[in-house]
This record gives sequence, structure tokens and C-alpha cells, in this order.
Amino acid sequence: MTSLVKAHGVSKHFGNVRAVDDVSFEIEKGRIMGLIGPNGAGKTTLLKALLGLTDCDGELSVLGLDPFRQRKELMRNICFIADVAVLPRWIRVSQLLDFVESTHPNFSRDKAEALLEKTNVSARRESRVRELSKGMVTQLHLSIIAAIDARLLILDEPTLGLDIIFRKEFYANLLSDYFDEERTILVTTHQVEEIENILTDVMFINDGRIILDTTMESLADRYVELMTSGERADKARNMGPIAERDIFGKSVMLFEKPDRDRLGELGELHTPSIADLFVAKIKGAAA
Repeated sequence: MTSLVKAHGVSKHFGNVRAVDDVSFEIEKGRIMGLIGPNGAGKTTLLKALLGLTDCDGELSVLGLDPFRQRKELMRNICFIADVAVLPRWIRVSQLLDFVESTHPNFSRDKAEALLEKTNVSARRESRVRELSKGMVTQLHLSIIAAIDARLLILDEPTLGLDIIFRKEFYANLLSDYFDEERTILVTTHQVEEIENILTDVMFINDGRIILDTTMESLADRYVELMTSGERADKARNMGPIAERDIFGKSVMLFEKPDRDRLGELGELHTPSIADLFVAKIKGAAA
């Protein structure tokens, strides 16, 4: 496979604060990577480094380019969505399409128009952005992004503030209108449960360090949850769970690299959700 992003020993310090601390990872072509971390974990600083908005120590390559020194060339093949509110509120929809068409060499006006025909924005071409609902702004933003022939799409909390219907539609449209085996998506969000089913890879970051970097396929082999109670719970604790919580009077324990045969004799086994695994790993790192 081809790595679109390569990071080796990447660090970014602000005084004594280690925003990103000796981070190494790769993101392959045709993957959807979820970058998950609590507030202040270093996600935004890392994204800024990938986008060439800040320099850093270590080795960082994005699409074979140095993002800080070759940013102009890099941005021809990267799209970035933070909060949809970044679109200028004074501009009309038609003017925004004109602007992107005149400034981005890889933008297809015809494709954008075709995508907008499927949305509520289609009848509002002369409306200003401030006159659209936030859901419509999201539809507009994604239609523009999906019409740009870029190899890497970076999404930073893209559905922040949207209701659940538009959040679901956003990710569904993203998969149907943008993603293919030649493109790669890196997404950060606090609504982990909503993107779990679209991810191919996941990376946890905490205090500037990567504490998990794996494929979704490997999670089921590497981690397992056991629901048990009573004497069987005591036996399970002796096997060294990395986390434990109580649900309706039963103990739910999370194990890494487990002995499944032994655990299966002690209760019900399940593959942990990304959210539960994230909480366990963050608490374990803090401990």
C-alpha cells in the first residue's frame, strides 16, 4: 500500500507545553482514519502541522511533500473542513461557486452543481450563506469539497452543532459522493459512535502522544469485553483487565490480547466499542 502521510518523531512544543510529543504514524491511501482524543490532547496542533500551518520537529511528509515548506503545492491536493461556519456569511451561493471555480484548479463546477441538485440548497443559489440553515451550509460545504479532486480530506469536528439527522446525512453523503480507494480521509470528532462504522483505522492521542494506532479489523482480535458477576468476576480480575465498569449490577471488564477460551468460561464476550475502548485507554494512560 502507499502511505500518503508519514510522520516520524514529530514534536511541537509551546514553551514547556508538549502539544505533540514524539509522534510516529502512517496513513495509507484509500483509508478512513479516525483521530480521537480529549480536549487539549494535541489533535488540532497535529492537524495544523499536516496542513502546513505550523512547523514542527521531526520528519513529516504529506503526499510526498514537506507541508510547511511546500504548502502551496500541497493544498492543491488536500481539502480541509473544520466547522462549516468558516464559510463567509455575506457571500451568495452562486458567488461562492464562482470563487472556488476561479481559484482551485481541481474544482469541477459541473459536479458541484449536480451534487447541490440533491440538496435543499438547489433552490437557494442566490441566497447568502447567512440566510441558510446550518444543515444547508453543511450540504453546500460538502458539495464543494466533493467536487474537488483531492487525494486527502481532513475533517476537524465537521458536524459540530448539527442535529443527528444532518450528522448521519453528512457521513452518508461523504461515503457516496467523495470517498473511493484512491482518496484518504482523516477525521476528528467527539461523537465517536457516529463514525465508528465508517472507519478503517483509528488512532488515539492523549497529552500529545499516540496511545493506540491500529486498524478496525484488528480491534476484535486485540481487545474483548467480558460481562460477568460474582465469583466469576473475581476470577476474571486475576487475569488482569485494563479497565472495569459496572452495568446493572454486573462487571464489564476490558482485556487486551486476551485468552478468549478462559474468558469465555467466565461470562459473555463482546467486542468493545471505540468509545468504551477510548475511555479505558485514556484512563489507563492517566493512571
